[in-house]
Amino acid sequence: MHVTKRGPETGPPVLLIHGNCSSSGYWEPLLRHLPEHWHLVLPDLRGYGESPALGVDATRGLRDFADDVAPLLADLGHNVTVVAHSMGGGVAMQLLLEHPERIGALVLEAPVSPFGFGGTRDLTGTPTTPDFAGTGGGSVNADFVRLLAAGDRSTAEQSSPRNVLRAFYAAPGFDFGADEELLLDTMLSTAIGDEQYPGDGTASANWPGMAPGTKGVLNTMSPRWLDLSGIVEVDPKPPITWIRGDQDAIVSDASFFDLAQLGKLGLVPGWPGEEECPPQPMVGQTRAVLQQYAEKGGAFTEHTWTGVGHSPHVERPEEFAAVLKEVVGS
Repeated sequence: MHVTKRGPETGPPVLLIHGNCSSSGYWEPLLRHLPEHWHLVLPDLRGYGESPALGVDATRGLRDFADDVAPLLADLGHNVTVVAHSMGGGVAMQLLLEHPERIGALVLEAPVSPFGFGGTRDLTGTPTTPDFAGTGGGSVNADFVRLLAAGDRSTAEQSSPRNVLRAFYAAPGFDFGADEELLLDTMLSTAIGDEQYPGDGTASANWPGMAPGTKGVLNTMSPRWLDLSGIVEVDPKPPITWIRGDQDAIVSDASFFDLAQLGKLGLVPGWPGEEECPPQPMVGQTRAVLQQYAEKGGAFTEHTWTGVGHSPHVERPEEFAAVLKEVVGS
């Protein structure tokens, strides 16, 4: 696994875990605002950045990624601040399930719901269909995958990586400025294939006609294989800080990446309706689990930033850094 380290090993340890279709380089806009004496450790998850494109066993949920990162957590000792974005938030919650004693504080930025991505109907993660139809590797836009694999840097097609970055990785109208090429590089580092991104899929008799497979990235987040709600029972319980934007189009109660929401909008034909297939309440699910976490002796703080999308640390890096300084405390 490729790992970038910055700052002296004697400084407060901070482990930063990136999200899907990006790499450790996606943290760069934030790093400029962090104290130089912190010991920052930034891995590239398997299949991203400069790390090998190892296969992903989705039947283990996000455990393959967490198992890769766990030795870094062990090397950093105890009282580690773990900062995680999007899918990385799920990896961090898996680490919390398995190594709570090593985590001093957890910062979740626009994290995947503890009940996975898509295919659930309520705050307790009840499946919409028995086979979790509409989730996993078959749920992705095929044109985006094709253009990602081709390394496309243009804006010629609506689903090009650059257009997706501009439309969904931040709030509408946000200007990435001089960082756009760097952040696009992180997207294009994604390894493509059935065992990587997006993963495989299976046919389903339920709308929209596909169900999750057993391999690859998107299947790891299907509720068929992922349930992180057990964090409410861990001991010890480090404090959790949850940072999200109210304009997030990816992790939302009305996500544009949830096929049920797209069906509701008339963008995917045949949607069976709200009663049978409602959009996943992603934000509500995360809040419900974190409230249970607090009720069982933990603590969490929620920061909801107005006018911010899926990448608060890119859109408001100075403000994000200020929150981290409060969490790390030195």
